Amino acid sequence: MATVGCSLSIRLSALAIAGLGVAAAGPARAENDAPIALAPHRAIYDLKLADTHKRSLEAVRGRIVYDFSGSACEGYELRFRQVTELDSGEGKAAVSDLRSTTWEDGAAKTFRFTSQNYLNDDIVDTVDGHAERQSDGVTVDLTKPETKKADLGDVVFPAEHMRRVIASARAGKTILEVPIFDGSETGEKVYNTLTVIGHKLAADAKKPDDPTANEKTLAEMPRWPVTISYFDKSKTENGEQTPVYSIHFELLENGISRAVSLDYGDFSIAGEMTSLELKDVKPCK
Repeated sequence: MATVGCSLSIRLSALAIAGLGVAAAGPARAENDAPIALAPHRAIYDLKLADTHKRSLEAVRGRIVYDFSGSACEGYELRFRQVTELDSGEGKAAVSDLRSTTWEDGAAKTFRFTSQNYLNDDIVDTVDGHAERQSDGVTVDLTKPETKKADLGDVVFPAEHMRRVIASARAGKTILEVPIFDGSETGEKVYNTLTVIGHKLAADAKKPDDPTANEKTLAEMPRWPVTISYFDKSKTENGEQTPVYSIHFELLENGISRAVSLDYGDFSIAGEMTSLELKDVKPCK
């Protein structure tokens, strides 16, 4: 895969990562019908090359800064930045820098998004728009890269998707299939997603050694291995769809996502959480 192609894949998956929300720290053993409330937090992930299948890259280095705020009453804002250096060897390296801000209301009816994508300090594209859920589906209005309106059909926004994954895991379900809109690419792209949820991990299994281990409220919390695969429905191979990329992570019952890995087919990247700050939750008035 060419370096520019890798940068595009990084950009797409970065916005997908932005959907891996952190939920409010509640009782360690919440009931299945307990509300899933997303909570403010700030997390940092360090990135490195985990594997390369076609020797397309020599090294990958980078960092994600994920700053989440808001409440079910105010809506949820995410300020997200991912900087990734892709080294293909022989002195050939490229730096991808994605900066995005999104806002989603608590009822998952409105989604606002803006992003800027840089490659080697040169801006590649800018996206700005908002989407509204109507009775017959979601409509998106764009101001960048061009003024445009599009009907997306019945799609799910990122925070709502994560709440559905958590609800499915609590209920013992292993598969969730929904189309997702996250404002990526030109701001009107819809991805089909397949979420596979593994069996709940025992409290003493694969004990975390990242910052989640320092939070007492998380120590005994149920968690599941989760893989979300993103498909472009316009692309098929031998009549079958293959994922554009997949994201694997451990999902705690309160929504914290740790031990993240990204698989692009040609190569995969590991994301290690190096910092986690849970902010105060403002109650609804």
